[in-house]
Amino acid sequence: MDRIFQPRSRRIVPLVALTTAALLLSAGCSSGSGGKKAEESGDGAAAGKANTPQMTVALVTHQAPGDTFWDIVRKGAEAAAAKDNIRLVYAHDPNAGTQANLVQNAIDQKVDGIAITLAKPGAMKDVVSKATSAGIPVVGLNSGLSDWKKLGLMEFFGQDETVAGEALGKKLNAEGAKKTVCVIQEQGNIGLTQRCDGVKKTFSGTTENLYVNGTDMPSVKSTITAKLKQDPAIDYVVALGAPYALTAVQSVGDAGSKAKIATFDLNKELTGAISKGTIQFAVDQQPYLQGYLAIDSLWLYKSNGNYSGGGEQPVLTGPAFVDKSNVDTVARFATKGTR
Repeated sequence: MDRIFQPRSRRIVPLVALTTAALLLSAGCSSGSGGKKAEESGDGAAAGKANTPQMTVALVTHQAPGDTFWDIVRKGAEAAAAKDNIRLVYAHDPNAGTQANLVQNAIDQKVDGIAITLAKPGAMKDVVSKATSAGIPVVGLNSGLSDWKKLGLMEFFGQDETVAGEALGKKLNAEGAKKTVCVIQEQGNIGLTQRCDGVKKTFSGTTENLYVNGTDMPSVKSTITAKLKQDPAIDYVVALGAPYALTAVQSVGDAGSKAKIATFDLNKELTGAISKGTIQFAVDQQPYLQGYLAIDSLWLYKSNGNYSGGGEQPVLTGPAFVDKSNVDTVARFATKGTR
């Protein structure tokens, strides 16, 4: 017997009223600075287009300014939207309270569906409850695997960050690493913490977390440099995003360190660094796929009553390793901004 998702009824807690017009959602634009790259449409969108009535779907993430990872997520979302006759509304803010307000805006605009990230699940609980109570289906992507069901989301698309961290820890063992530092660019982001915790669980050497201000790249560089100078025994730097890994390459040089670099996530510059050997490997969670599946899933639900995982299991998009053995294949897609 087919099951159709029914939004869960939850107590609604009023949100603080928005005080700036900059928080208003608009089609094809974002709150905060996404930069020119974030305005590019997805390459390779499907040639066909759904003949179903146009839907409006909001994608609300915790993207920080300058983080190119989210440009890839957005391209996937835009490709699905183009295929499915969806008007995609994109907004983002790394501040959890502001992100919740952006979701509230989407509810007020009576969108047909919402896709969100749950980097800080507690801050999103009440607004997600309000959306589902209003009959708006909500799906999760990227962050929140441990919390999506508890918050009443219909589906989730991403990787298990703890499992990904554990896989990286085992890879470090195989590489002969003895001492690592795991660089966290956003305090309080549960997914980033889970990655480093996973590394610690399986890595046979010693590891510690290093917190940096991910919105200030010169500060990231100087903090990593100082740590490497302070402790020359560090033989691997683990970054949690491509821009931070590329910055760590500079830090290693400035510190006169022999440490190698591994990272989570990709962009086209990162694949080039793997090819050159300045970065050893990356854990790929396929952000394009996360954005595509999240938006496409809302169209499938609205148009045909489908939902992936039956509302019980997440759809995993990673982890997978990219290193010198396979980087050339991945790089072909990374140059298009889709890996």
